[in-house]
Amino acid sequence: MARLEPGQPAPAFSLQADDGSTVSLSDLAGGTVALYFYPKDDTTGCTAQACDFRDMKADYDAAGVRVIGVSPDPLKSHVKFRDKHGLPFTLLSDPDHAAAGAYGVWVEKSMYGRKYMGIERSTFVIGPDGVVTQALYKVKPSGHAASLLELVA
Repeated sequence: MARLEPGQPAPAFSLQADDGSTVSLSDLAGGTVALYFYPKDDTTGCTAQACDFRDMKADYDAAGVRVIGVSPDPLKSHVKFRDKHGLPFTLLSDPDHAAAGAYGVWVEKSMYGRKYMGIERSTFVIGPDGVVTQALYKVKPSGHAASLLELVA
């Protein structure tokens, strides 16, 4: 799957959100969005990353950037993760990896010599016109929210 580059149109998606609604790329037009893909709810790295975004919500709001998280986890898992950690942003469920595939982050990974398909932790900043302004692959969970804010603020 080809990597997205800044200047390319963001791939369309329509996914179920943790609040029961459906969120599509077209719904987000007119605003700047930080769409971040993460492997799994309530794991160490994913929790650290989500809590950093939570703790910086006021800064993202001030910069006019809406944060949205995407993982393959089911809605029930997202609701539990959101409620446990008080996450004030939308979590989208991508169970068939359609959005992850379109964004080039559903990749072959390797752990302890075993190969498997999974999410490569990545973030895309999508401008009000639906064009990718930042495409960040293989981001580290800790400190990512702060470094991303510097790029978008």
